[in-house]
Amino acid sequence: MSEKDIEQAEMLVEVKNLHKEFNGNVILGDINLSVKKGEVVVVIGPSGCGKSTFLRCLNGLEKIQGGTIAVDGLYVEPDKKDITKIRQKIGMVFQSYELFPHKTVLDNVILAPVMVQKRDKKDATKEALELLEKVGLADKKDYYPRQLSGGQKQRVAIVRALLMHPEVLLFDEVTAALDPEMVHEVLQTMLELAKSGSTMIIVTHEMAFAKAVADRVVFFDGGEIVEESSDVKNFFENPSTERAKRFLKTFAYE
Repeated sequence: MSEKDIEQAEMLVEVKNLHKEFNGNVILGDINLSVKKGEVVVVIGPSGCGKSTFLRCLNGLEKIQGGTIAVDGLYVEPDKKDITKIRQKIGMVFQSYELFPHKTVLDNVILAPVMVQKRDKKDATKEALELLEKVGLADKKDYYPRQLSGGQKQRVAIVRALLMHPEVLLFDEVTAALDPEMVHEVLQTMLELAKSGSTMIIVTHEMAFAKAVADRVVFFDGGEIVEESSDVKNFFENPSTERAKRFLKTFAYE
């Protein structure tokens, strides 16, 4: 294989000329982005710039009006018959947890693997307990969501996503609804995932975390990619666009 062929084979997510409108308003315009296996891409930008919509387009929760999205070679199209199969390759963690209140922590995390992927319940339970142990929640397996803190709920949501064995993990402002003291435990879990080689696309306003975890940073504004860089340290210290400079000045981070 040529160097170009090898690089192409490593690409897990490929977005080409993505165009998204809502009621005639352009939300995302001509977005092009590729993500390699094992890469951590952090998406930052002001509120309302299209970051969360971008993630929702990636797993087919939003229809697009132009361009293509492919994950592991499969095109993401909400109306396709195999969209459920494609979504299994894409784990998404929302800021609102989306846990079933009437089910225990363990039941929440094994539901999709057993019901959707038809995995053996005993095997799914074994893996779930191992993952809960890794995030420090093994002792909470029989608790209900109402008995957990916000940070604990978010870690449960991360375990639920991991248990589906996704090819790529999407994180949409997962600390936005948390009290400041709970943010660290969730970010630490995500940092460990990044170190383990997981492919991740993270939307966040936590700039110090972004600086620590990203292999590449992508700056959105006005529904467009204004700047992106694999030299993460340099981006945060000396971004090349005036818009990114103004944005970063609003944050205090080390």
